[in-house]
Amino acid sequence: MSPAAAYDAIIVGAGPAGSATGILLAESGLRVLVLDRAAFPRPKMCGEYLSPETARILDRLGVLEAVNGAGAAPLWGMTITGPDGARIVGTYPTTGRWRGYRDHALAIPRATFDGVLVDRLRATSAEVRERCRVTDLVMDGDRVAGVEALDPAGRPERLMGRLVIGADGRNSLVARRLGLVSPHPLRRMALMTYMSGPADGADRGEIYVNPPDYSILNPLAPGRLNVSVVVPLRDAVTARGRLEAFFEARLRAIPSLDRRLAGFRRDAPVTALGPLAVRVAPPRCGGVLLIGDSAGFYDPFTGEGIYTALRCAELAVGVALPALRSGDCSRVALRRYTEQRRAVFDDKERVMRALQLIVRHRPIANRIGRVFARRPELLHLVMGVVGDFVPPRALLQQSPLLSLLFTVADATHRRWGHRWSEA
Repeated sequence: MSPAAAYDAIIVGAGPAGSATGILLAESGLRVLVLDRAAFPRPKMCGEYLSPETARILDRLGVLEAVNGAGAAPLWGMTITGPDGARIVGTYPTTGRWRGYRDHALAIPRATFDGVLVDRLRATSAEVRERCRVTDLVMDGDRVAGVEALDPAGRPERLMGRLVIGADGRNSLVARRLGLVSPHPLRRMALMTYMSGPADGADRGEIYVNPPDYSILNPLAPGRLNVSVVVPLRDAVTARGRLEAFFEARLRAIPSLDRRLAGFRRDAPVTALGPLAVRVAPPRCGGVLLIGDSAGFYDPFTGEGIYTALRCAELAVGVALPALRSGDCSRVALRRYTEQRRAVFDDKERVMRALQLIVRHRPIANRIGRVFARRPELLHLVMGVVGDFVPPRALLQQSPLLSLLFTVADATHRRWGHRWSEA
């Protein structure tokens, strides 16, 4: 039998998902320990985009004003340029049936954003340990009972908790130790850097589609851009040892992007992340939850993963609190989190699959661009879905073409065998 738990919850990872979960659990009076192998602030490869609905959760966490004060830039929508050069401008809807918590998204460097969340976490009763690397899980029969870790000096320690929450990202040690991770057939790699140049007043995210690639630009400040390009993994593998030249070549191959970046110069190394998509099955034991990217990641077309991380934190806390208070953290008691996560995100993932289908096929991408140009109200709905406040099913009722794309994407999805259901 394992020794008595010193903590109600041990959270592995202090990124957005872990910090948000720690804040909410600590404010509910629980004994919370949050571990992270890094020291904050730390750089993190990311699209650095916060959807309009993200502001609601930031407000609940008590950090919205701090994020604003840290220099977050408002983004009022997205500009999408298709393979044929056609350009459409999408704005987050501010009238009609659905409204976002705010009328705009935000762009903010991850080092700054994560620092705000960790500072807020430290202001609670939670114990936060940086430079502490989790190396294994402690099992007690059919449940996770704690973690093995190395402290900042490299000394091993065993930390016991009634609930372990994996918030340690796409390469989650918690998920891998439980044997839940498997490859995803969507094999893509993201390459990202920062560029500086003229202060051109950009106030929208920008997407450039050039099948099979696409590029995303987010203006973080006047004259400062987060620039990424997403490519097939097989192409990126051939660029080993010449990543920066490969990145520059793929950017130059995208129509219209050369003109957009005229006068801008790269002022940071190119970083790479891939394969982007990861498939993770739900836990098959008690005493553990997986949140954020630890629970699986499906190549987001717009870089909106931060909302997913924060919303997962809300859902996890809603299940963890009654489980901890009742003393029942069994797999059955925690299964409701998987069910809720599926209900909240499954339709949004269908939209992402359809978008991935579009960006892989030039004729489809051009045709969809023409549909959006003719029907701005449909584009506004898409913007609301991307902004996390319009239900994705609303799109199915508006466009037979998009409905067909969803059907084809679902068929591809089933062929891949990617399911949310319990393993």
